[in-house]
Amino acid sequence: MDFLIGDDLAALRSRVRTFVDERIIPVEDRIVAEDQATGASATLAGLQQQARDAGLWTPHLPVEHGGLGLGIMGMCALFREMGRSMVGARVFHCDAPDQGNMDLLLKAGSAAIRERYLGPLVRHEITSAFCMTEPAPGAGADPSNLRTRATRDGDDWVIEGHKWYSTGAGAASFLIVMARTSDDPRTGASMFVVDRDAEGLEHVRDVEVMGPPLLAHREAELRFHGVRVKPDAVLGEIGQGFLLAQERLIPARLTHCMRWLGLAARALEMSRAYIARRESFGKKLAQHQFIQKMLADDALAIHSGNLMTLHCAKLLEAGNALEARPYSSMAKTHVARTLCKVLDDAIQMHGSLGYSHDVPFSLWYRWARASRIADGPDEVHQMVVARDFLKDRMRLLV
Repeated sequence: MDFLIGDDLAALRSRVRTFVDERIIPVEDRIVAEDQATGASATLAGLQQQARDAGLWTPHLPVEHGGLGLGIMGMCALFREMGRSMVGARVFHCDAPDQGNMDLLLKAGSAAIRERYLGPLVRHEITSAFCMTEPAPGAGADPSNLRTRATRDGDDWVIEGHKWYSTGAGAASFLIVMARTSDDPRTGASMFVVDRDAEGLEHVRDVEVMGPPLLAHREAELRFHGVRVKPDAVLGEIGQGFLLAQERLIPARLTHCMRWLGLAARALEMSRAYIARRESFGKKLAQHQFIQKMLADDALAIHSGNLMTLHCAKLLEAGNALEARPYSSMAKTHVARTLCKVLDDAIQMHGSLGYSHDVPFSLWYRWARASRIADGPDEVHQMVVARDFLKDRMRLLV
């Protein structure tokens, strides 16, 4: 496996790193404060225009849609640098859920759906949401529990159901909704594009969570009371919902992993700087073996996660999506745990300072803890890895 990137991509990655470190990180606190005060940020909007001017806007998209046509390996290279800031992906318009929803519309959207929503979404004139998770007993880690149902009525479809943790749905212009269209365990789900202002669509609330609201990451609860959509609102074909979800989720796990690795690396770099100057018990913290072990364990975990993610990305780029699935579960589980551990260790190395809001680790941790649940909890991904290994469908040495 060759994980090396070419000179052109390396130069592009360096440009993104410089943009993040020199333009975004110095004002990230201001962006968060403005967003929490008014739900908008002039500082963020200014940086987004700078990203456009620099040719770094929506780099994940094909060139004909305004992107850089990088492929999954290129996305991984850039997303890691964007992830050094919690607001970085939003500046380049590569944040979830819009990034994955753009890819879905490109892959499976009808001409009418693309014309109505794709262009405005790419230009960031509108936002979107992805609605699959439901309150118990509906779909969560087990998508076969899907309860939201779409029933044919003439040529139209009528959607009844209850969703929550639909990120950004409160302010979105459209939703991609997973609904049951038959009881077949493999082909019983379909995806529909639903206008946010559709009659019968109720925004119940934004669910308060462990971390404070961050830009579009507000978790909406929705009810669908006989919401009617036209036949061209179907993504792909009826019965392809589970298939499209998997095709969306495997690359999405990797883009999450790279963003999380970027934040973990930044936290470790900040810890390295602190322990090099802080003295305790007659010597620098960096000279204490317990601290060195903590640092080494975290560096090992970040590097391992990087290699896992790039290996899986290489498989996807070669068209081996089925083979990549258990490796994506392995990477997602490892990197999510790594992010939480690195942040916890950063708090520990900084002592009382780390527990304060004078440094960002406690706040980052509150946001990061969702990583071990989002896109499938650790336990489900471990089950996938164990299942495929038991069936001799994955190699541990590549």
